[in-house]
Amino acid sequence: MQLNPYGEYAVLLAGSLANQWPEDRDQIEARTREVGMTMPFPRRAEDYLETRRVIDDWLQIVDAPTDQSRAELLNLQMAQASAYPRMIDHDGEGWHLHYRDNGQTMPLVLRSVIAVGTALHLTTRGMHRLRRCEAEPCTQVVVDVTRNGRQRYCSVRCANRAAVRRHRERQG
Repeated sequence: MQLNPYGEYAVLLAGSLANQWPEDRDQIEARTREVGMTMPFPRRAEDYLETRRVIDDWLQIVDAPTDQSRAELLNLQMAQASAYPRMIDHDGEGWHLHYRDNGQTMPLVLRSVIAVGTALHLTTRGMHRLRRCEAEPCTQVVVDVTRNGRQRYCSVRCANRAAVRRHRERQG
């Protein structure tokens, strides 16, 4: 199965921002560069707080109790982004899709990219591939990009901690 990387990098970016919120706007933009976004964003004083709202809205999707409610929330996010997909070769690195208009602000671009990317991730890999870490008391977001689709923990540390807890409960 051919998976669209647009979904993977966008949802991993959202998870990264949710799990470790940057200290300022420049750090948010640096994260976008780490996942391969190269377009320049116009600078505005509101970017930092508006991007936080984008991530908070995305976390509602992560925490949705059912697939239906998750899809409804995600559809609302995509409607707010409301840009048509277009083919672009702006860096001379090859044609790819953008789900945004040119010249948009960083929060608007991230809302669009994250919403569409999350939709692609969930529809191609499965609705269960976005959740919170199952190791209590951890609440980190888990974006499951594994082959088998069974990732339950945000890290090896949390997986080990949960295994030790289960072992101790059995020994009881």
